[in-house]
Amino acid sequence: MSNNIKGGNSPIECELEANKKYAWCTCGHSNSQPFCNGAHRKAEATPSMVFEVPEAKTAFLCNCKLTKNPPYCDGSHK
Repeated sequence: MSNNIKGGNSPIECELEANKKYAWCTCGHSNSQPFCNGAHRKAEATPSMVFEVPEAKTAFLCNCKLTKNPPYCDGSHK
């Protein structure tokens, strides 16, 4: 399994709730970027990465899928 496509070329600003589980898309196939909608199964691509944050915050989630700090953008799209 591998990342097959980019979800986009820039991060997506998201308001994350404390202690809520999120499924970040790792493959780029989801049409609900930056979150997973299960499209990786049909595409035989990498599964989502589940994460949560301890406190509510605004975060910029990676959309190009090249970050070295998933699910957060680290500027790899530049």
